Amino acid sequence: MNAVTTRGALLAALACVLVGGSFTANSVLGDYPYAGGQFLRYALACLLLIPLAGRGAAARLRSLPPRLWARLALLAAVGMVGFNLAVLAAERTAEPAVPGVFVGCAPVVVAVLVPLLDGRRPRRAVLYGASAVAVGAFTVQGWGRTDGAGLAFSLCALVGEVGFAVLAVPVLRPLGPRLLSATVCCVAAVESAAAGLLLDGSAWLRRPDVVEATALLWQAVVVTVIGFVCWYMGMQRIGAERATLFSGLIPVAAACTAPLVGTGSYGAAQAVGSVLVGAGVALGSGALGVPAGLRRFRAARSGRGGSSTAGEPDALADASNR
Repeated sequence: MNAVTTRGALLAALACVLVGGSFTANSVLGDYPYAGGQFLRYALACLLLIPLAGRGAAARLRSLPPRLWARLALLAAVGMVGFNLAVLAAERTAEPAVPGVFVGCAPVVVAVLVPLLDGRRPRRAVLYGASAVAVGAFTVQGWGRTDGAGLAFSLCALVGEVGFAVLAVPVLRPLGPRLLSATVCCVAAVESAAAGLLLDGSAWLRRPDVVEATALLWQAVVVTVIGFVCWYMGMQRIGAERATLFSGLIPVAAACTAPLVGTGSYGAAQAVGSVLVGAGVALGSGALGVPAGLRRFRAARSGRGGSSTAGEPDALADASNR
């Protein structure tokens, strides 16, 4: 891995660890109106992100064509508001592990979907690594009781997780990570308010108590502002398919932090699953690399001489520059 790829991997990993820790904060927001909480979270995050958007932010937003604005609205609706709604709905009839297992399959879906949208074949290393991550996430979380509705909403949560990465790809380049994060938070706040008024009427928003306010501040400042910017900075460097591998760290982080508030335990299954997730991330992201001897052998067989040249990089190095 070169320096750019390493920084991208670390940023994506940090973002997913922060999101995993947010599930602990969610456990104290069970009585707070969902849409109202999401509105406060995304509105505050937007206000904090606007000063960080950089020079020319307004001009870049004005230059976006309508189709990219539609994509931003879909990204906020599917990958943020819709994702959280789907998880909440799934947990009404299913144990939390069920939507967690579905979301853990996101790396496999993205590893196949993104290359197909680009008109190329999925990379074997990424696909194998994504499969190991999905198995590890399942091992960490286990399975639970559910019904048809729980499975359906869990599938919707998977769609939301995939959409959060895939839908952002075309708008990440013109906006950049910070402006993109600020914009989608603004859109998500508006959509959350609309959903709250539609679903809960006048009860969609109330003053949070001290514990709820602390949890909402954590989600807004740490998970959304820091987490979103780190996620999109990482995705900008290593691509959506490899960045999504790190979503396997979400259940690992959740399992590690759950004992702190007495909502779970960390045992042998969580340890084994964590190792599988780590191995899958290392394999798919290219952290394990390709031995120099193997590269020379492949180069010799392809008639390029004893080693790859600067003009013909190996597959992993090429992937890091896309």
